[in-house]
Amino acid sequence: MRLAVVGSEDLLTTRQIADSMNVPYTHMAKAIAQLQHLGVIEARRGRNGGLSLTAAGRCTPVGNLVRTLEGDREAVVCEGETPCPLSGACRLRRALREAQEAFYSSLNGVTVGDLVASPTGPILLALGAPPG
Repeated sequence: MRLAVVGSEDLLTTRQIADSMNVPYTHMAKAIAQLQHLGVIEARRGRNGGLSLTAAGRCTPVGNLVRTLEGDREAVVCEGETPCPLSGACRLRRALREAQEAFYSSLNGVTVGDLVASPTGPILLALGAPPG
């Protein structure tokens, strides 16, 4: 979201984003690497390098992004050393899967670009502003 709110020519570093969002650098670096691999973020190397959101990234549905980043696994895992005797006919497991699909579907109604519409955008910009 932080990259979506800055201009397309304004590049941010991983450190700047991590600091402005109060997230550990190592966690942010891992997330950035995943987003870059997905084509959501572009990284430019060098002295004037940094990160920017791609056009495709701006249009990416949030549900698809969350599903990809989190992995499309079940909300409840019922397998273990002793398999659950209900695993083949469990109504709760099926209901949770349907709820999970509804969650992703709802998030797909919003793109990454939509997330920074007012009033969110100005708040995100203020997070990266130098104190003063």
